[in-house]
Amino acid sequence: MNPGDRVRVDRDAASYEGVLMPSTTDDHLVVKLDGGYNVGVDRADADVDVLEADTYDVGEPGDADGTSEITFDDELPTVALISTGGTIASTVDYRTGAVTAQFDAEDVLRAVPELAGRANYRGRVVANILSENMTPDVWVDLAAAVHEEIDRGADGVVVMHGTDTMQYTASALSFTLDTPVPVVFTGSQRSADRPSSDNVMNAVCAVEAATADHSEVLVCMHADASDDRCALHRGTRVRKNHTSRRDAFETVGAEPVGEVAWESGEVSFRRPVAARGEGDPAIEADLERDVELLKFVPGTGPSALEAVAGAEGLVLEGTGLGHVDTAWVDRIEELVDDGTTVAMTSQCLEGRVCDRVYDTGRDLLSAGVVEAGDTLPETAYVKLMWALANADDPAATMRRSVAGELQERSVPWT
Repeated sequence: MNPGDRVRVDRDAASYEGVLMPSTTDDHLVVKLDGGYNVGVDRADADVDVLEADTYDVGEPGDADGTSEITFDDELPTVALISTGGTIASTVDYRTGAVTAQFDAEDVLRAVPELAGRANYRGRVVANILSENMTPDVWVDLAAAVHEEIDRGADGVVVMHGTDTMQYTASALSFTLDTPVPVVFTGSQRSADRPSSDNVMNAVCAVEAATADHSEVLVCMHADASDDRCALHRGTRVRKNHTSRRDAFETVGAEPVGEVAWESGEVSFRRPVAARGEGDPAIEADLERDVELLKFVPGTGPSALEAVAGAEGLVLEGTGLGHVDTAWVDRIEELVDDGTTVAMTSQCLEGRVCDRVYDTGRDLLSAGVVEAGDTLPETAYVKLMWALANADDPAATMRRSVAGELQERSVPWT
């Protein structure tokens, strides 16, 4: 009896059937039920029958450079499983009671035996950090790693990432990579030790999405509170809108582009997506680090702009259609004259910037502010870093869609 085996556990009048999970003690069994919840049972009081043995070999732990090879089946597609840390790759530190990021890619496979038989996996660790510690330098390293895995023949890539800053990293890869195969981000709102963990379903659905017929950079997370499907969000249009719900991620301004059914693994799309390609991947991973994101709030004077003086780029998160206090206008014009590219986004979750309606907006345009349409502020921040490093005309680039971040029009939907 080993982790990954399908078992039935009888204890007193209760019977539990599911997948045997790794346990932190020799005295207890942990079984993941078909509904997604875990149950712990005292071994001394339990009768266990192995219904189906797990024969999948995840290979040996990764070598010193953070990569590993896992036993291959020629009939299956190959998925590069890249770990950056986060809750989906976390466990409990029983010394402190805290959840810490310490699993490598092979540990994720062992912890999610449901991944077995769906694909061949190449494990790779780019970082082992919680997502609040993510940096643009790691974005660059991750883009290079994904590019290399695709160049080596991966049919798709799954990036395990912490949820708190996943939208930033997904945006970064959307701009830096031109990929002929799927790149799918996934994570977990609740760690594997919790009965309501979403790590298994999210990981499995992400693998299904990574082997489907498209070449998008997507985020795959729970679609609702139930364990029935995962939503597929475009990497540049997604936002984490709840601190702890399993369906925390939403596509802003539209429906998700698609979904993955948990039971069948079927991947379906609501809107057109880029098809798989035959060409080689391309990468433009240079990023201008000297970019700031500044949110305007009532009562804040133009002195707030002094902290960003001399920056190469500035994304403003304005009110409504894209406004700030009129006292800011002259100082913004000085920033633009000094060479700072200033882009305007909105604090509103829906709709788009339009600075041609009110006097303040027209004054901002005259000062040289660039309208970013309905680009999300966080996405605009990453896009401006990329545009300043790679585009001949960064301001013009901020006005057009590069990776689906700027929709042609805003249409109400329900």
